[in-house]
Amino acid sequence: MKKKIITIGEAMGLFVADEIGQLEDVKKFTRSIAGAELNVSVGLARLEHDVYYATQVGDDPLGRSIKKYIEQEKIHSDFVFKNAQYLTGLQIKEKVATGDPHVANFRKNSAATKLKLEMFESVNFSTFDFIHLSGVFLALSPETKAVSHFFAEEGRKNGACITFDPNLRPHLWKSEEDMVHNINELAAKCDVVLPGISEGKILTGYTEPEEIADFYLTGNTKLVVIKLGEKGAFVKGNDMPGTYIKGFKVDRIVDTVGAGDGFAVGIVSGLAEGLSIENTVIRGNAIGAIQLQSPSDNEGLPTREVLEKFIQASGK
Repeated sequence: MKKKIITIGEAMGLFVADEIGQLEDVKKFTRSIAGAELNVSVGLARLEHDVYYATQVGDDPLGRSIKKYIEQEKIHSDFVFKNAQYLTGLQIKEKVATGDPHVANFRKNSAATKLKLEMFESVNFSTFDFIHLSGVFLALSPETKAVSHFFAEEGRKNGACITFDPNLRPHLWKSEEDMVHNINELAAKCDVVLPGISEGKILTGYTEPEEIADFYLTGNTKLVVIKLGEKGAFVKGNDMPGTYIKGFKVDRIVDTVGAGDGFAVGIVSGLAEGLSIENTVIRGNAIGAIQLQSPSDNEGLPTREVLEKFIQASGK
């Protein structure tokens, strides 16, 4: 049975370098679309869930392109607002042979950062089964912070499962202390928290996965899944002991951007479909591994058929 899921974030025009080198030296780029929460929406829609994506774009070519892409991916665009006063955000990304690519963002005062709380006050949150939030959108502006907390609070009131990926972007915060406070404040309102191991160390001060999980399991959070890179993931819940789930071997990493979003797709979809926690985390690891092999932020996210073949081929 399909579950109704909503995410909210900033969708940006993305230009990926066609050649390896510093961005200022690259002559040609391939246009695509970026945005952590949009990546999750795309992945969930490709797994045939009923997905809504909320954002605001400018009344410009990039904004119109983003709306078309959202609809082409069979994601509901009811909450994709257009604002003629502000431009759509833009991101430029390096092409690299290994490691994390350098990314340049042009998003200050973008249309998405000007989303208003009143745009969502009439939304019937009781119709949604899952709400997915990210620390990126939380960080963008006072307006996006207010909307993020509103989604979490209304979702909780109406019985939705709220999943949260901290997705740390230190450059978006005035200080690390401010980032830690705000991320943990929103995490405390969510049912499922999905930090990476390095993020967990920053956010909690602990170094071991079990300690990080226990930090979040003291409040409303019911499940914590910690990404461990090539080692897989660690999962612990209020009613389940901590468990390590092995990852998938990737022979060639093309681009690391979007892998964490792919992991979130696996966790949200697995929970939505009632999979066991182990199989849910296996799915998260699998989609993250698949996305590592794609140069785009979301084009490599798999259909259900591709995902099942990948997992079967690994013997898991």
